[in-house]
Amino acid sequence: MSEERLTFKITNEDGQQIDCEALFTFESEETHKNYMVYTDHTKDDEGNTKVYAATYTPGLENQTLMPIETDKEWKIIETILDEVMKNVGDEQQ
Repeated sequence: MSEERLTFKITNEDGQQIDCEALFTFESEETHKNYMVYTDHTKDDEGNTKVYAATYTPGLENQTLMPIETDKEWKIIETILDEVMKNVGDEQQ
């Protein structure tokens, strides 16, 4: 069984193209927005993979990722991310 990975490129502030991979997407019932959590596979100073989040509009061929606008949205994303990480940890045991 193969899992299809969603990869895409973003352009950073310096105009460089960076390869990214979507980790998961979800729609919040609270905000009625769609979110994508993704990584560029770089590591932070502690060796953890850097993870980013943005809003997007499903179904568009050429997506534009939009920044998270509120602390409430960040809290929703953090809660979902914590749950996903807990489930991944449970599966690896």
